[in-house]
Amino acid sequence: MKIPAMRLMIAAALFAFAAAEVGAASPGAQRGLTLARTHCARCHAIDKVGESPLKIAPPFRTLHQRYPLESLEEPLAEGIVTGHSGMPEFRFEPDQIQDFIEFLRTLN
Repeated sequence: MKIPAMRLMIAAALFAFAAAEVGAASPGAQRGLTLARTHCARCHAIDKVGESPLKIAPPFRTLHQRYPLESLEEPLAEGIVTGHSGMPEFRFEPDQIQDFIEFLRTLN
């Protein structure tokens, strides 16, 4: 087997493993994953493996190392605004915030 083919097989296995773990998550975490895919995945890594597409965007699996996840509730409700123009401003509804944080907990 050639090395590139082996890398592809390993990447596919890791993706399947991450998808299976999220598949076992609660309905709230599933909804949070959908929010992450819709609003965040263009720049952030939203799974347990892999790099962020945008190098300056931290992978979501590391957010709990930077902040208590509950501290994200207020910025998510008021609208996250950053110092760079690439990140869009968005606001989540209270139920979406809970789902999103529940999803982030699945990455720990």
